[in-house]
Amino acid sequence: MAVPLSFEFFPPKTPEGTAKLRAARQRLYAAGPAFCSVTYGAGGSTQEGTFATVAEILAEGVPAAAHFSCIGATRERVRAQLSTLQAMGVRRLVALRGDLPSGYGLGGEFTYASDLVAFIRAEFGAAFHIEVAAYPEMHPQARSPQADLQAFVAKVRAGADSAITQYFYNTDAYFRFVDDVYALGVDVPVVPGIMPITNTAQLMRFSDACGAEIPRWIRLRLQAYGDDVASIRAFGLEVVTDLCDQLRTAGVPGLHFYTMNQAEPTLEILRRLDLVPHAT
Repeated sequence: MAVPLSFEFFPPKTPEGTAKLRAARQRLYAAGPAFCSVTYGAGGSTQEGTFATVAEILAEGVPAAAHFSCIGATRERVRAQLSTLQAMGVRRLVALRGDLPSGYGLGGEFTYASDLVAFIRAEFGAAFHIEVAAYPEMHPQARSPQADLQAFVAKVRAGADSAITQYFYNTDAYFRFVDDVYALGVDVPVVPGIMPITNTAQLMRFSDACGAEIPRWIRLRLQAYGDDVASIRAFGLEVVTDLCDQLRTAGVPGLHFYTMNQAEPTLEILRRLDLVPHAT
């Protein structure tokens, strides 16, 4: 059963990284993504790299979504940057509150992602398809699960078209989140975010930072493999392929892969799901 796919990249910081990402993108395009998104650093710190990578993806004939964060920004600056993206041919945004670089005060004219969504709609109408973030296991800074749900609902009511979740390995958390926001009157597509497992230390670090739970049985298995990279990757492929298969069978509106600028881990999962040819 086919399911819409999308891939997330981060802006490379070196010429070597740029070349590697170009090669990875070309391989991933074989999966026919609905779009590819490019992340945006704290306080807009990677803006130039984000816009450059978005421009390359568009030039390669693939729809590109620019991540866009608003914390610390003025309305004037946001309006100008969005006008630039619109002129580039960007039709899809991932609207985020974002984090400030360390050492900065809060500042800016936007407090929440819902403020940014409302501003985009007021200034640009329907020019952009607006994605927002969803947190099935609760945003790490949320006061409570209910407050987190209300924050999500506020983003949708401000004008968001759809959502992409933080990655997770517990499908119950995703389905509960979708049920809970539906009960609050929200019925936009909520696309699961998928993180391939290739490196134990990296996964633990990311998960601790973003509040994503690694189920105990997965954590213990990964730790037991120690530095056995081949076993970690083989186990990770099994776990994430099974996760995607469960989600696809349940009829999710898409799968969004956090690629970490690598093609092979995502492609191998897609091969096992018969979503790309095995020769790819």
